[in-house]
Amino acid sequence: MNRNKFIKISSLTAFGMSCIPQLTFAALQQSFTRNQLIGKGNSDIIGNTYTSKMHRDTSEAFQKMKRAASKENINIEVVSAYRSFQRQKEIFEGKYKRFTNQGLSPTEAIQKIIEYSTIPGTSRHHWGTDIDIIDANASPRPKSVLQPELFHGEGPFCKLKDWLNIHANSFGFYEVYTDNANRKGFKYEPWHFSYAPVSVPMLQEYKKLDIPSILKEENVLGNEYFSEAFIKKYRDENILDINPKLL
Repeated sequence: MNRNKFIKISSLTAFGMSCIPQLTFAALQQSFTRNQLIGKGNSDIIGNTYTSKMHRDTSEAFQKMKRAASKENINIEVVSAYRSFQRQKEIFEGKYKRFTNQGLSPTEAIQKIIEYSTIPGTSRHHWGTDIDIIDANASPRPKSVLQPELFHGEGPFCKLKDWLNIHANSFGFYEVYTDNANRKGFKYEPWHFSYAPVSVPMLQEYKKLDIPSILKEENVLGNEYFSEAFIKKYRDENILDINPKLL
């Protein structure tokens, strides 16, 4: 092959590779351990508090998005970011005990919990890619900030939601549990966004895990009621029935 032809082919190859979406390279180049995927340790997590802990790439992208929003007098505040397996276990088991003490059967309690809360080891917050956000400039600040109605109509976080609808995707963030009448699983969460360049390849790896075995190994309270049929339905609806951009 002569030199000119080689240079031409090399240039075309480089150009073609540069046009491949970022997610393709993320999926090819990254691999994740079982513990990373279930929230039991990840060296890529940075930050010191439950609102600042994120995957390092997520944190960098979030700061860019936050600065852009501030130009529109929107102060994006994270109310929840990375959540460890142990923290999610505490949340899940606390609700499980409360609901069963109120008279619900174990299966009824689990169904009630998973309307909004995940089973430990299955939360997207384990990855450090997902954040729950509000507008800190909203006044007066509601007592309970993560309510869908606060992001619509005359709600205090409408300005934030409108801005995110237009700009969030350009920073790599996508709403996870969309307001789609045909979507199953977790209810609509207009505050929950995920950084796709990292969360998409993590989900692909996560799908390879043996979730029933993990839940038994970790002795999650109520795991004896996680039947094969329940886990399959939970996987299909709560884990995978999300914004298609995040699959």
